[in-house]
Amino acid sequence: MTTLSPLLAITPLCFCNCGSVESSKSIHYVCKTKKSRPTRRFGRMDVGKDSRLLFARSRVAAQPTEQMMFTSSNPLVDQLKEVSTYRFRTEIGGHVKISVGKINGKYAVYVEVSSLELGASDNISLMLIWGIYTSDSSCFMPLDSSSHARTRETPLLQNSCARFATELEFEAKQTPFYLSFFLKPTSSVVEIRNHNKSNFCVPIGFDSGYPTPLGLSFSTDGSMNFAFFSRNAAGCVLCLYDDSTSGKPALELDLDPYVNRSGDIWHASLEGAWTFLSYGYRCKGAALQSDADKFDAGRVLLDPYSKIIINSVTDNVSGLLPKYLGRLCKEPVFDWSDDVPPNLEMEKLVVYRVNVMRFTKDNSSQISSDTAGTFAGLIEKLSHFKNLGVNAVLLESIFPFDEQKGPYFPCHFFSPSNVYGPSNGSVAAISSMKEMVKRLHANGIEVLLEVVFTHTAEAGALQGIDDSSYYCTSITTGLDSQNALNCNHPIVQRVILDSLQHWVTEFHIDGFCFINALSLLRSFGGEYLSRPPVVEAIAFDPLFSKTKIIADCWDPKELEAKETAFPHWKKWAEMNTKFCYDIRNFLRGEGLLSDLATRLCGSGDIFSSGRGPAFSFNFITRNFGLPLVDLVSFSGDELASELSWNCGEEGPTNKTTILERRLKQIRNYLFVLFVSLGVPVLNMGDECGQSSGGSTSYGSRKPFDWNALSTGFGIQTTQFISFLSSLRMRRSDLLQKRNFLKEENIDWHGSDQNPPRWEDPSCKFLAMTLKVDNPGSGLSSESSHVEGDMFIAFNAAGRSESVTLPEVPEGMAWHRLVDTALPFPGFFSNDSEPVIRQPYEMKSHSCILLEANIHDD
Repeated sequence: MTTLSPLLAITPLCFCNCGSVESSKSIHYVCKTKKSRPTRRFGRMDVGKDSRLLFARSRVAAQPTEQMMFTSSNPLVDQLKEVSTYRFRTEIGGHVKISVGKINGKYAVYVEVSSLELGASDNISLMLIWGIYTSDSSCFMPLDSSSHARTRETPLLQNSCARFATELEFEAKQTPFYLSFFLKPTSSVVEIRNHNKSNFCVPIGFDSGYPTPLGLSFSTDGSMNFAFFSRNAAGCVLCLYDDSTSGKPALELDLDPYVNRSGDIWHASLEGAWTFLSYGYRCKGAALQSDADKFDAGRVLLDPYSKIIINSVTDNVSGLLPKYLGRLCKEPVFDWSDDVPPNLEMEKLVVYRVNVMRFTKDNSSQISSDTAGTFAGLIEKLSHFKNLGVNAVLLESIFPFDEQKGPYFPCHFFSPSNVYGPSNGSVAAISSMKEMVKRLHANGIEVLLEVVFTHTAEAGALQGIDDSSYYCTSITTGLDSQNALNCNHPIVQRVILDSLQHWVTEFHIDGFCFINALSLLRSFGGEYLSRPPVVEAIAFDPLFSKTKIIADCWDPKELEAKETAFPHWKKWAEMNTKFCYDIRNFLRGEGLLSDLATRLCGSGDIFSSGRGPAFSFNFITRNFGLPLVDLVSFSGDELASELSWNCGEEGPTNKTTILERRLKQIRNYLFVLFVSLGVPVLNMGDECGQSSGGSTSYGSRKPFDWNALSTGFGIQTTQFISFLSSLRMRRSDLLQKRNFLKEENIDWHGSDQNPPRWEDPSCKFLAMTLKVDNPGSGLSSESSHVEGDMFIAFNAAGRSESVTLPEVPEGMAWHRLVDTALPFPGFFSNDSEPVIRQPYEMKSHSCILLEANIHDD
């Protein structure tokens, strides 16, 4: 292992008494001197984007100044095309100028000393006492393989203008390293160093780089720039690996805080010809002592902005958690030329939440083992989405994650986890995900991502970089400071925005669902902010103008959703937890009619202030808690918070009456989900009746069972969902609305056409008539009948209801489209017979939907 460290307090003893260092590199150099004045004919300075500060402002050994083109009478200098120049003041006055350039595959260093006050003697000469180091400034590398000498003395010759000059030349393949030297007059024992009494020190083979953009970036000439945030670290080491399985870096560059740091950003640049494969960082010490900042100088950390990460050796701190490294390569080129994002209006969405791995991991998927559980596997099952009629998929978090705690405890924010790519490959995972997005777009399906920016894995994420900036470290708030991110800190806000922008620009993602969104509202002290900076910044970012932004207040750490007024700026939609709870409560026979009506009409209590029902993402079940089949099968005391009902018997049963009641309830839940204003969100596995055995834990969810789709339950449920999806599209005038229904477009009824008893807890029946604006004017595109009003009724009681139907215009009649109490396949149909008899007999625990159409006698 070799380390390059720009420690500056170098003494003569360091040159003589340092130990050997671990390195396989030997340096070949040529020393040249000039007996006459080295004429310097500098041409026009080419500053551009590579300009540097012209002088050292503090104790730095060297400060790079500019990249310039020049010519000179010096044969070596004349051949240099581009030079980095460093200028110093000496401790006794005068200046030292060092020019570093490349020629014929070698690095040339030109040292010139001017205005140095050494006395009046004509015999004064000056020596350059120099060495190169790769571990730290007290341990120098041998200068050649034939000796163990670590320093050399090279004369600088004086010209008529009292300037001293010399040249050194090094093999490029042996760089990067630091050249360190001081000056010594031959006529005295005085040793001349810079104005801070430190050795002159310049980097050879690498540059100071730039503070933006953060992460790894590539210049047009192929050079690599590294930029890394750490405000409170006293030192930062760039670690380069040539083998990801090695426990030690092949090379370490100890970044100079005065050359390689701008503000809180550490940076350096290297040529792109190196053979290194991956990189990381080590942070040392604390510039400002704080208990919150714990820097383990031996721990190699992942760059938060790495775009491609690879699994490395076991973490050298815990010995258990996997360690990730950033990969030294550009993102794979992908052809997006034919990609056309659907750009669907929010009210048109029908969303399917899916776990990428569990969706096709089971053998029942009948796809190859290298494709199962990956993005490519999801493409293989594209037809399932189309069969259901969904036009958006919501991917559970795909960030690299803590494998022990699951995907909602991420380690990184800029790349998909390698586990979702073929053979767990990082580059392959990126390409595979882009192909998945492109294929879904081509089929009119948008791709939404669940993202977690409020907390990380408890180790192996951002810990150790700058904990007091990244994490909520206040011990007075009760927050979990180990992994709760300080979301409204400027650097964390920047990470969040940069990550979202990366997913939109590089992966063409159509929207984001923010898990544990409530924590985005918190300040460092834990109190809720009325205008949280990160939430406001996301709302007004122009790149997200067509991107769906959804807040989900479910907290994976507490396995519950919290309710609060979420600041939205007419941009943020929300996962509507109230919808879930109120519909569950009503269908089990305990809710109020007023609560049901509020949810059916788009939850105006939440979304009426400048948004509308399209901002309500409605769901009955999700990937935690009870799945749909368990919601009607389990209701023990420990499940009280689930608001479930077992329909008369706990767990599995063979009783026909109970099974029929459970089947009706499942249909009821799906029916209410699709006829309510807002965006319906289906959960993976509910369509085929997958159970967790009554467990609410996320880990109890099983891979999708594709065989279950061919069962009687799977067939009728998937067909019902498909029917409801097409119904929403066909009757978008009433069921897919951006704005709330007008009062004149809806009537509410009891079973006898009297007004509903809104606040009577014993009343379990509610009906509504949705009225078209212009009766008889809407000709269906699918048939010749005219689409009229819709009558929808809900009976959560354990008894039947005789329902008096509203009058319809002359020549029209009510046609039954849905009655969840009827057997399959008759419980839903587009072509059912008109309802002639009055009143309509509505069974217990059922829902109906009637549509007014022209009646042909």
